[in-house]
Order: sequence, then C-alpha cells, then structure tokens
Amino acid sequence: MPIPLTLAAPAAVATAAYLNARLSFSYDVRLIGSVLKSQITNAIREKRETLNMFYQLENRATGNRANATFIVFEGKSYTYRETYDLVLKYGTWLKTQYGIKPKEIVAMDFMNSDRFVFLWFGIWAIGAKPAFINYNLAGKSLSHCVKSSTARLFFVDPEIQGSVEIVRADLSGVQIEVLTPALEIDIHSTIGIREPNDCRDGDKAFNMAALVFTSGTTGLPKPAIVSWAKFNVGSIIGSTWAGFEKSDVFYTCMPLYHSSAAILGFTATLSVGSAIAIGKKFSTKTFWPEVRASNATIIQYVGELCRYLLAAPPQIDPVTGANLDKALSVRMAYGNGLRPDVWNKFKERFNISIIAEFYSATEAASASWNYSKNDFSKGAIGRNGALGYLLLRKSWAPVELDWETETPFRDPKTGFCKRVQPGQPGEMLYKLNPNDIQKNFQGYFNNDKSTNSKIMRDVFVKGDAYFRTGDMIAWDNEGRTFFSDRIGDTFRWKSENVSTNEVSEALGNHPLVQEANVYGIELPHHDGRAGCVGIVLSSEPDERLLADIANHAKKTLPRFAVPLFLRLCREQPSTGTLKQQKHVVRSQGVDPAQTGDDELFWLKNGTYVRFIKKDWEELNGGMVKL
Repeated sequence: MPIPLTLAAPAAVATAAYLNARLSFSYDVRLIGSVLKSQITNAIREKRETLNMFYQLENRATGNRANATFIVFEGKSYTYRETYDLVLKYGTWLKTQYGIKPKEIVAMDFMNSDRFVFLWFGIWAIGAKPAFINYNLAGKSLSHCVKSSTARLFFVDPEIQGSVEIVRADLSGVQIEVLTPALEIDIHSTIGIREPNDCRDGDKAFNMAALVFTSGTTGLPKPAIVSWAKFNVGSIIGSTWAGFEKSDVFYTCMPLYHSSAAILGFTATLSVGSAIAIGKKFSTKTFWPEVRASNATIIQYVGELCRYLLAAPPQIDPVTGANLDKALSVRMAYGNGLRPDVWNKFKERFNISIIAEFYSATEAASASWNYSKNDFSKGAIGRNGALGYLLLRKSWAPVELDWETETPFRDPKTGFCKRVQPGQPGEMLYKLNPNDIQKNFQGYFNNDKSTNSKIMRDVFVKGDAYFRTGDMIAWDNEGRTFFSDRIGDTFRWKSENVSTNEVSEALGNHPLVQEANVYGIELPHHDGRAGCVGIVLSSEPDERLLADIANHAKKTLPRFAVPLFLRLCREQPSTGTLKQQKHVVRSQGVDPAQTGDDELFWLKNGTYVRFIKKDWEELNGGMVKL
C-alpha cells in the first residue's frame, strides 16, 4: 500500500535529520570544505606567486574593504587602507635605511601592538622574513634565539629594551635597533613605495615565511620554520571552519610572536576582511573591558586563559552596579587548551554559545578541529563524523607507547608500530610524504638533529614516514579526540602510569581549586615518581579544606594517581601562551630549601598535612616509605 505524501515527507526529513546527527555529515562537509578551500587557494597562490600575505593585505586595501576597520589597539583604529600605507612606509624605511634584501631574516622582539603588525608586514612587503622573538625571554635564552635566527638586524620594542641591553655584549655581531618614538617619526615621514613583485617572487608553499620559536620548556627554544602554506592554509581553514564573518570583531591578547595569534588570529581575520582588536598582553583586569570596548564577537584563548578569567571576581558597573559578565557581544571562544573541567563553566558564566577548539603546534604537520555548540564534544580537541573518518583517517594515527623509552612501541616480530584501540591513549602521529618530507614538515631552522627527531619511518609499512607530536591522544568511536598528556609529563608510580592531565582535570573540578599543575617528582629511596600538584586555592588551606581536597581526589582518581604532595602556590609558572610549565617545579621537588615561599603538604592518614624540613630529612634519610 503506498504511503501518503503527508506521512512520507516528514518521515524522510526525520530520517535525514537522524542520519545527519548520527553520522555528523553536515559537520564533516563544513570541515572538509574548509580544508579543500584552503588547499586549492594555496595552490593557486603558489602558481601565481602570491603566497606572501602582503598580497592579501593589498587586495583588501585596494578593494571594497579599503575603508573598513582592520586593526584596533588601545583606542586607535586603522582601516585596511591605512594599514597598507603604513606597511609600505615601514618596508621602504627598512630597505633604504638598513639595506634589507629579499629573503633576508630580520629579528623582532615586540609586545603586542599596532607597530608589531606594521613592522611584520613591512618586512614581508620587501620580500624579507621576520623572526618573532618571545618578549618574555632574557639572558641566555634571548641571545640564543637572536643568534640562531642568523639575523644581522634586530628590532626591539622600547618597553622591553632592558632585557636586551643585558645581552647586548653577547650579540656584538648583531645590529640592535630600539624602535624609539624618534625612529617612528622618521618612518611616518617616509614616502612608502610599493616594491615590484619580483622582490617577493620565487617562493614555494613549503618555503619559510617566518621563524617562530618553541616555548623552550625542556631546553633552549628552537626556531620552527613556519611556511607560506602554514599561513595561507591555516588562516583559511580556521576562519572558514569557525564561520568568521566580515562583520565580526576578533579580540586577542595572545602574543603575536606565537603562531596561534599570528596565523589563526591575525591572518585568519585578514583572510575574511574583518576587524581584529589587539590587547597588549593578557590580564584578567583588562581582558573583558577591552572586549566590551571593541564590541568583539569572537575571543581567542590559549592554555589556561579561560581558567584565569573564571577565577577572577565579576566585573561590576561602577554606575549601575550591574554584573558585566554577560554584558558582552561575544558569540564564540576560539583557541586551544580549554580544559574539560572549565568548558561549560566558562560558557555559562560569560554567555558564550560556541567553543571552537583546535589542536596543533607551530611545527606540526597537521591539526584537529572541534566546533562545539553542545555537550556532545565538550572537552574534545577534535571531532569528525563518518565521512571525515573515511577521508582523513589514513593521515593520522595514535599508536602505543613504550613507556620505558618514551617512544612508539614496535612489535618485536614485525618491527612496526601498533594503533591503539578507540578510547585508549596513544602518541598521535601525522602522516608525511616519505619522498617529500618538507612539504608538510619544514622542521627547525639550521637544526637537522631536532628536525629528524620528529620524523619516524617504517611505522606501519616499509618506507612510510610520520611526524611525532609528542602528545598522547585518545580517539573514540564517536569520532572525538581528547588530549591525554604530553609525553614526559606522564609518570610511573607503583608500576602504574599516571596522567598529569587526568589528575589536573579531577582536582580542577573541586570548587575551591583555581588551578592544578600536576607533575611527578623523584624521591630518595623510592622508585618511579611521586605525584605532586602545584595548586592555587580560592581560600586559605585550613584543615577542613585540605581534608576535603584529599577526599575529592580519592573519590575521583585511582588510588595510585592521588597526589602525595601539594605545593600551595600564589601563582603558577607558565609560558607566554599561558601553558603550565612543569620543568622548574619538577626539578625542585619537595625539598623545602628549594621551594621558596610556597607551602608544602603531604598525604598522611587520609588528609593533607604540612610537610616541613624535619619530614624532608626523614624522607631523605630513608626513614619514611611511601
């Protein structure tokens, strides 16, 4: 018997909706479409020799976005045309005053500002390449970065001049120029000349566009080669997948010397033709006022930024007394490193409907993306449906790890690696072209040893090649990927592997724990590493609170993962991109002579009690067995 149309049509719609929800078809189309668009655009630009992002600025400045606002910084705003004109002035000044040649590397050490952008694009305008120096660096790390860039010319922000003066003698072969107000007047009085295209010609997609330095959490920073493909592809994928609109205002106070703000923030905004509001640096006091003043619709976060904003008290209107937490135009938070225990709290408090979380690294060969409007993908660093799985699955693989060597496990019989089962963490590997490694991974500048350490060959078959992320990632049957831990952060205790990320998330769910930085420490007369947590509390640590934290840890964690020590910190050490640093506190351990003013506690009789010099001496003398 035929089914009436009035019944068949709704049934078909319902079936299609169900299948779309079950298979995430529309989600995959959005993501794959963004990837294809970026790849095709990148290929066209390579053929036309317009990979240099200077051309994208020029197109905006001479097209229908010429008079649209592009940059907002500390109350000043610049249209696309005004930005372009200033970039030409900077480029002409750099060439005429310092003789900078195409392909030459120019180092720059600046805090976030409008000048950062003008200098950066001025360098690109004359075909040279910038090396972004982390303005937080000092001493040996700073001089190392400048030297390893091979730059003969080093431009410095007057606000951080002091740290540079200390290493000036060590940089005797480098010309150091502080961009003083007097030099700025000189630049602004320069007649900007657009250099002919041939000064920017000759680059391929995999060639260097800029040098960006790693955070140096386990040693001196390394100069990662960021290719033109990274800038072009990354800016288009990010903006298309996240749904940027020309009417959006993107706010970031993340450092422009890092790829997150530079590529996925600034050049992503440029690729759409929208506006970007730049904050000088992150502060819980200035973040929301700057967001409100710029009417930002998208905010960028990295690392623990969202946790710090949650821990800050509400901002109150001094006139009306109204709580300003929800007096925002923000529809999307866009970035990486948002912890699951913070995810919904942040959305609810600041009335943000969309989290656009991505996972990558400056030198990484690929990335993952999670556009999240609901709890289905809460806390995930990536997501795909059935179509995405079929098309992208061969390009990445989480594999079993040998915890003794901290390298991927190889089967003794075959010599090949083994993929982990869904739900199990494994080191994430990204597939490379074994005959053309630099197409997707350009490595570290003048550092073959570090570059080769990131490449694995003969992983699943003879002759293949993969990029090692150094991160433990779990992928589940629903197409979601979750960050587990950084290799080297996971530690062994009582013959069990303890994930610092798991412990940190569990403790972070306690209402009075603002931040938990978990790491393993070596103890005298004990094998493995004992769990320690650098902890920031929202109230003083009295007996009741310490007992409550201990009970919370025991209820939410396996027995072997419950931290044995607490280190009460006033603030946590972090990188310039607000990622927790573990290497310093890990090396200090729980020796009271090494931990400064921080108070120490240890787990005894079911609660945390104060750990003092006498306890350390007994532990050190072998009188205590944990």
